Amino acid sequence: MTSRDIAWRPGASMPRLSQRAALLADIRQFFAARSVLEVDTPQLVNHAVTDVNLHSAQVRWPAGEQRPQYLHTSAEYAMKRLLAAGSGDIYQLCHVFRGEERGMLHNNEFMMLEWYRVGWSFDQLMAEVDELLRRLLPGRALAATQHLSYEQAFQAHLGCNPLTDSDAALGACARAQGFDAQLVQHCARDQLLDLLMGARIGPQLGRAGPLFVHRYPASQAVLARLDPRDARVALRFELYLHGVELANGFEELADAAQQRSRFEADRAQRRDRGLHVPDSDEFLLAALAHGLPPCSGVALGVDRLLMVACGAARIDEVMAYTTDQA
Repeated sequence: MTSRDIAWRPGASMPRLSQRAALLADIRQFFAARSVLEVDTPQLVNHAVTDVNLHSAQVRWPAGEQRPQYLHTSAEYAMKRLLAAGSGDIYQLCHVFRGEERGMLHNNEFMMLEWYRVGWSFDQLMAEVDELLRRLLPGRALAATQHLSYEQAFQAHLGCNPLTDSDAALGACARAQGFDAQLVQHCARDQLLDLLMGARIGPQLGRAGPLFVHRYPASQAVLARLDPRDARVALRFELYLHGVELANGFEELADAAQQRSRFEADRAQRRDRGLHVPDSDEFLLAALAHGLPPCSGVALGVDRLLMVACGAARIDEVMAYTTDQA
């Protein structure tokens, strides 16, 4: 049997594809019961994201279009435009696309559930994420949900402080954790923090039940508000279960000028790293200037959630076809 004979077959079994369909139906029932509107926004967009950690797939049409378009990495920008237009609470299930993401937990194309609650704090949204998770994993014996600040997570697992320790101290911590000295030397502060969180702390989190890490450093705010009580941190959270990051949420930034400044800072970092430097998304900035209502939003990886639900070790096991098979 040749590799081509094998490759045409789906990676997920038919029972798992049926479980996937049931999961999507349960998600829709959850939001319908709460009168949250399902929306559908374009996957092909005119602006790449500026975030230095994300890589947008570029699309060029053969008919001579001069300006490239991109496959979205998230529905966030379009959904915020709907919020600014008065949509109220909304959610979306859609495929998103990210370059340089392939592995046991990653595929370049994956399904994301994203939703926004108007007038909610990120604490209220964390509670709803927990409620949804328990609704979708009825057969799993989950321990009580835990909450840990980003600072507490570093102190508990690595004995260092991500907010107050010097760059040199964080570098020493990374070397003590076994990271190559040359790699550490060339990492900026947030790159070091991402390395330590992703490879050393994250895999240890939520082993018994859901665990929310919250209040990330202000330099990692992305599109989140800063905490009005402590400007060193952002009102951002991530959800972990069985060592897997499942969701990333914000109490959303509504200040157009501040968001533009963050986009420009991203673009400068991309330029310094020799990455593609996209224009800022003026559609989103105009929507923020018009007025984004106070709200919180979260994006949850559906494929990873299904992995947890059925005990799969690889994302390939819960998808019909991965990028390699498409």
